[in-house]
Amino acid sequence: MKTISPTPHVQGFSLIEMLVTIVLVAIGVLGMVAMQARTITFTQDSVQRNAAAMLADDLIEIIRSADIVDSNGLPPSTSGYYKAKSSTFPNAPETCSPLPASASQRLSCWAKKTGEILPGAADLLSSDFYICRSATPTNCSTNGSAIEIQLAWQVKKGECLDATASEEDEKVTCRYRLRTEL
Repeated sequence: MKTISPTPHVQGFSLIEMLVTIVLVAIGVLGMVAMQARTITFTQDSVQRNAAAMLADDLIEIIRSADIVDSNGLPPSTSGYYKAKSSTFPNAPETCSPLPASASQRLSCWAKKTGEILPGAADLLSSDFYICRSATPTNCSTNGSAIEIQLAWQVKKGECLDATASEEDEKVTCRYRLRTEL
């Protein structure tokens, strides 16, 4: 006669399986939190770059509306709309609405608006901004068919996704450069 051996009683999960599950879920949640934090950084950088692109486009349209091209369709070698790097913008008039008639006052109104929109840009208007005629990127000259505009703003270290951003202390200078033909 055969004896029937009792079968082991199996019910639910063991304590070790529950601990492993909790650890895996916690790691997943921490990963999602880290991704969300990085997404906020990407979004903020995108907002600032979009603002810089719109400001550069605004200035190009102001320059185009002045119809300053010569008979060959080239921008002039000198203009009230140009600003060399490390030079200052002209002083803004008391009001910029309606837009002033002179090129230098229009440029100063644009600079004032830029300083208000981009974070830390007001401190960089003299040192990092330039508007010039250019034959090659980042090289201002009196020849060439393109107008080049560089804008800059400051953010905290690690918030600028620009590989060429310069780091100074706890702040990082982000730059946006636009080259276009009139």
